[in-house]
Amino acid sequence: MNYDKLYINGEWVESHSNEIIEVENPATKERFAKVPKGNEKDVDDAVEAAKIAYKEWNNTDFETRKEYLKKIRDGIEKRQSEFESIIRKELGSSYHFTTTGQVQLSLNEIDAVLEHSDKVKFEEKHDGFTLLREGIGVVAGITPWNYPLNQIQRKLSGALLSGSTIVVKPSSDTPIAAFLLAEVIDEAGLPAGVFNLVTGSGSGVGDYLAGHEDVRMVSFTGSTDVGKKLYEQAEKTVKKISLELGGKSANVVLEGGDLEKAVNASMDTLTNNTGQSCSALSRLLIPEDKKQEAEKYITQYVKEKVRVGNPEDEENTMGPVVSKKQYEQILAYIESGKKEGATVLVGGDVPELDGYYINSTVFTDVTNDMTIAKEEIFGPVLCVITYKDKEEALEIANDSTYGLSGAVFGDSKEAFEFAKQMETGTVILNGAKRMPYAPWGGYKESGVGREIGWFGIEEYTEIKVVLNEE
Repeated sequence: MNYDKLYINGEWVESHSNEIIEVENPATKERFAKVPKGNEKDVDDAVEAAKIAYKEWNNTDFETRKEYLKKIRDGIEKRQSEFESIIRKELGSSYHFTTTGQVQLSLNEIDAVLEHSDKVKFEEKHDGFTLLREGIGVVAGITPWNYPLNQIQRKLSGALLSGSTIVVKPSSDTPIAAFLLAEVIDEAGLPAGVFNLVTGSGSGVGDYLAGHEDVRMVSFTGSTDVGKKLYEQAEKTVKKISLELGGKSANVVLEGGDLEKAVNASMDTLTNNTGQSCSALSRLLIPEDKKQEAEKYITQYVKEKVRVGNPEDEENTMGPVVSKKQYEQILAYIESGKKEGATVLVGGDVPELDGYYINSTVFTDVTNDMTIAKEEIFGPVLCVITYKDKEEALEIANDSTYGLSGAVFGDSKEAFEFAKQMETGTVILNGAKRMPYAPWGGYKESGVGREIGWFGIEEYTEIKVVLNEE
């Protein structure tokens, strides 16, 4: 499977480089695909195309922009099984989660943004002035490997509906879903230059794209370390920047909270996508006297619900991690936890399988100053931390450089009051479902700005004030 051309200005074109990127299947270690390793000249071409297209696209009426996005949505649905197959291969996401948490999630979020898009007011009359919202211009959409389709979808949907144009640089680990999406977009007839795709390295293509003088906004999802570097690139020309970065989310069980349900919530997020989600509830905070009960529920969950293996087997609930680099990094964190004195309740090892597989791992006797409790592991590793009282629980929950997500289990009123004091962008109460139109983003080093729904459209706009004549 080879995608040997980039998608620029509505056409499939040869890269100016003669280099390629090989794509590996983490379940088998087979290198099954090749894509171009683009360079700065490719970025220049893509940005120029987007810059020219912006003038007309920004003046295209909103209903027409919505119709194009609807066509793209329908194109994804038409090829849903193909997207699912590719994501299983390039990411290693389990069969079930690829369907529900990867491709279907994309469709749900597009439906939601289309349904709620009219909440964005592109023209508002006020006393003495008119407020206008218009597309910001050329957007650099730099996306991660853990949700190869949906992370692009979020940026694409917001940018298109705002009247902006976009150049997408997907992760080199999982670029194939982006090529399938480009085919869908081409078939939908989106005007040339509105969407452009350039593959390449983050340090080469990504950095250059973020710093390009004709890019007016950088939208990045990924690690905090990379986000900080892109921030530096963007500031050179005072671009707007939207960052959705790392997390070390606390799942807090208050006295009287449903402990089994809370354990299942954390374990679900660390099994689905093999824990490779920035919103994973990777710190489980429980009252001291609930430790043995929590351990019972955890071991029961792993025994009954976790089956590690190839994503092509529908019975397996957890696939491999995405790459050798990720595999080695997660194992290093596990060793760090052991050395720092945490207790391995389950896992802590790897199964005898070809591929980058790691068993679901849970540490108890964790203190919040340990490396495994402070740093984002981005793998199937849970830290169980006990607390004495509610005040200490809040202190531990907020004692993090991150603030992306979190959860609280307890009496509804008490849980809501606790959630109000948590320093995080989203808090899930008693297992509530996340809405596909609710804004998403973080506090502190988890990011800047919001994605999804009508908030995600407004993120890609500039505000103009026109003073009315007296």
